[in-house]
Amino acid sequence: MIQRIQSVYLLLVAVLTLLPMFLPVAWFGSAEGQFSLYAFSLQDAAGVAVHSAVYMGIVFLAALLLPVVNIFLYRRRLLQIRLCVVEMVLLLGCLIMELAYYFLAHRAFPDAELQSSGMNAILFLPLVSVVLCFLAAKGIFRDEMLVRSTERIR
Repeated sequence: MIQRIQSVYLLLVAVLTLLPMFLPVAWFGSAEGQFSLYAFSLQDAAGVAVHSAVYMGIVFLAALLLPVVNIFLYRRRLLQIRLCVVEMVLLLGCLIMELAYYFLAHRAFPDAELQSSGMNAILFLPLVSVVLCFLAAKGIFRDEMLVRSTERIR
């Protein structure tokens, strides 16, 4: 149900998880040119994949699909809460994988000396998504308590 605030939170989580798939997470500058780290690969300035980062992309894809599926499970609130917890773990895994690929990207250039490197703000979107997912789980729990209290009155 779209009118529930937790559905909006879950939709925002999906959108924020979609952004790193198309925008660079980090960049590296060397004498050979500038390289960008995306969700599925490390690419040079021409857009050619230099090194694969498929595992990070798969985790991002799973973290993207789970909140979309979770929105339509509004009749099963306890399952929704569990899936929100799974989503939070996936998002923390996304953040850890982003940082690991950022720090291990230096190994992709053994001969070239990196002159500069940096992280984009996109790198920290999983943290924002974790907070939004927590707020969604809290709203779902509030709905569950409301339903239980009305059943008690009958």
